[in-house]
Formats: sequence, structure tokens, C-alpha cells
Amino acid sequence: MTLNDFDIWYRTRYRRTSSALTASAFILSDLIAILLSFAWGFFWVRIYGFFIGDPSIINAKSFITYSPYLPAFILIFLIHRLYPGVSLAPSEEMRRFFIGSFIAYGGIIFSRIVEYEVWDSINTAFLISFIFSTLILLVVRSVTHWFLYITKLGGIPTVIFGSGITGKLVADCLLGSIRTGYVPVLFLDDNPLGEDEYRGIPVVHDLNAGPEIVKRYNIKMAIVALTKLDAQKLKTLQNTSVSAFRYNVIIPNFHNISSIWMSVRDFNGILGIDTSNKFNLTINLVIKRFLDISLVTIGGLLLLPFLMLTALLVKITSPGPVFYRQKRLGMNGAHFYAYKFRSMAIDADERLQKLLDSDPILKEEWEKNHKLAKDPRITWFGRILRRTSIDEFPQLLNILKGDMSLVGPRPIVDAEIEKYGEDYKRVFSIKPGLTGLWQVSGRSDANYHDRVAYDIYYLQSSSVWLDLWIIFKTFGVVLIGKGAY
Repeated sequence: MTLNDFDIWYRTRYRRTSSALTASAFILSDLIAILLSFAWGFFWVRIYGFFIGDPSIINAKSFITYSPYLPAFILIFLIHRLYPGVSLAPSEEMRRFFIGSFIAYGGIIFSRIVEYEVWDSINTAFLISFIFSTLILLVVRSVTHWFLYITKLGGIPTVIFGSGITGKLVADCLLGSIRTGYVPVLFLDDNPLGEDEYRGIPVVHDLNAGPEIVKRYNIKMAIVALTKLDAQKLKTLQNTSVSAFRYNVIIPNFHNISSIWMSVRDFNGILGIDTSNKFNLTINLVIKRFLDISLVTIGGLLLLPFLMLTALLVKITSPGPVFYRQKRLGMNGAHFYAYKFRSMAIDADERLQKLLDSDPILKEEWEKNHKLAKDPRITWFGRILRRTSIDEFPQLLNILKGDMSLVGPRPIVDAEIEKYGEDYKRVFSIKPGLTGLWQVSGRSDANYHDRVAYDIYYLQSSSVWLDLWIIFKTFGVVLIGKGAY
């Protein structure tokens, strides 16, 4: 495709090239979320205020009284680079919201203590608001991401240098993501015999067209995905074409090493990328274990009546024990027994073998995923348990025992080791988890290649913020029931 052909294609589809609309949408949604967090704190103090002070000082006018604080929140979020909010890892978004909220609410509470020299119901309301603010902000922003995606109001036009494997991979990621905020509109490539489009995106066979693209359409973002280009040619391209774009990102030729928390190290002028395994740090292991024990203890106590009712229903609806134990592989190849609510008939293993021997199609599905989408061994109540993932709740005991963690790779059986190949030892150098990155990304719909990729990504990017985001994401995935069977 020529530039003139692209001109017609582009102008009939895109009008905006900046992130102003996206940033404005996020500012508005964050203001709504902050007001909701105010309301949540005010509500609890108003209802239960007799425990902690005089609730009568909180009323409908409180929103007006304390609305002048709202610009301060936005300013703090702006300083923490939450706007325009595109191409921001969810766990990093959570971290910045938490820190920003801590500073804002802490400032409000501190200023009121200094002014009134007393802790009152208003301060308690703001403390409750802070506790729930990060969760509320994440939910509202997720809705905003989804709205901008389906309405196509938030897409920022992006040029990709390179239409090879890496360039196509970048395009696939951008087109398949609700959160990145970038929309690929053009490939620039130097192969005159290459294809003229990919997934509806035009390809112009001229790497030097960057300045003309910027001049004609004011496109501000470029992604360089030419991993086979030598250093000198890449430097020349950067100086002559890529630098015309206000923002540009280079995908390195080691892009398979993916980590949210990568950092640049300087070795006397030589660039180094720090990809250290965070699980090797004792402090991170201590924090992760503390998070496991505290959340499981609190959550287990709250869920105890529900779990007892579930156990009763399992017993009533199908003969056999309430719990099912399965031998699984844990950290560093150690075996342990994972607990589940029994969701299958008591002769499930025999039924499975007969089924696989009689149906080669189901046998192929089993060998591929070690699961069956329509498994006849599952009881009717067991199907409900699996669809909602309630069958896995007894693994909270495994977490307390130290066999598992709340977040980590899925615990597997011995027959699945070969599916992980040379990555097995690396992936299972940590404890398996009740939930994990691939579970909230694809669940049972993901193949083993994707599962391993997600597990490696988690291993390289692990942090308390990533764990908290995965736990937050798990609730939404479980409620939808996507990919669970």
C-alpha cells in the first residue's frame, strides 16, 4: 500500500491522535470512584456510628462539604502518572492507586486532627473510605477501560515499525487488549515483497516514512518491533524516522523475558536490564506468607458458615465423602495432597478410563488439557461447584499448612510434567497457588503453552501488588464463570 492509499483508509476511520479523551474519561471515572469511597465510609459511620462516635455530623451535605478535596486526589494521581492511564500494568495501577489514596486520605485525616485536635466520626469515615478506596477505584476504572474499548472512544493510533513475527505479535496484543489503550493503524516495513495488510491494518513498505506520517496525521506513538535489525541500522532508523514520533517504544530482541518490574542498570555506560527473580529475596517470601495466612484466616472465618452448608449439600446430593484428596506436585517437585469438595461420582477413575478407551476424541482432549469440557463423571451439584470454583475452597487448608500459596502456578499431577518441558523446574521453584495469572486470564480455555507463558511472566514479575491484583481479578472471573469446568 502507498501513503496515498493509506491516506484515504486512515482519514475515513480516525479523527483523534491524542490521549486527551482517554485521560479525561479516567479523571471523570476516578472522581466518581472517590465520591463512592466517600459515600461508603460515610454510610458505615452513619449506620454503625454509635460504636465510634456521633454519626449525626454526617449527612447528605457531607459530599458538598468535602468535595473541595477532590482536585487534590486528581493532582496526586497525576503526580503518580495515572493519567492518561494507557499501557499501565494492572498491578502497577493498583500500587499507584493505593499510594495515592494513602497520601490523600492521610493528608485529610492529619489536617483535621491538627485543626480540631480530636479524632471524630468524620476521620473514622475517611479511614474506612481509604481502606476500600483502592478496590473501588480499580472496579470503576476497569468499567471505564471496558467502555472506552467497546465504544472505540479511547484508542490512540499507533504505528508499528516491522510487520514480521514480532510486529504481528505486538498488533495482536494491542487488538486483543481492553487495557493498553493503543490501536495499531499502520505497519512500516522494508520488505517490498511482504503482505500489504495484516488483520485489516495496512502495511507501507517504507521504514523512512515516519516524519511524513507525523506531518500528515499527527500520530504521536510508534512501536519499533524490528528485532532482527542490527544495532547500527536501528540507530540510524531511530535518528531519521522513529524520533519523529513524540513517544516511541522499542521491543527488544529478548522480549520473551517479560517482567513488569524490570529496571535499567548502568554498568559504566553499558545498558543492563535487571530481571532478578523476586522470590529469591527473603523479605518477599515473608510478605507473601504473611499475606497468605492473614487473608486465608480472615476469609476462612467469614466463609465458614457457607463452607459448612456446601459440605452438607455435597453429602446429601451424592453418596461418598465430602472431600476429595488428589496427589499433586508442589514446590521443587515435592508431593502433597490437595483438598477439594468432591464434585465427581465415587467411581470417577473407573468411569474415566472406560470413557477414554471408548472415545478417541475425548481421549485426545484429555491428553491435551487433562480436563474434559463435558465430563460425565461430574455430579449435578459438582458441576455447580466447578462452574463457581467453590470446589477448590478447601485448598485454603493447604495454604495454611504451607503446601500452597494464594497465588502461584496451578498445582499439577505427575503426568503433566512433560507439558512444561524445560520450564518445569523453573515454574515450580515456588509454591503452587489457589489462583494464578493464567487462571484469571484464560482459565481452562488456555492451552499449556499459554499456561507456561503466564506462569513464567508471574515468576519474573512477582510482587505483593501483582498478587493482590490477581486476587482482585479472581473474584470477577469466578462470578462470570468463564473457562471453568
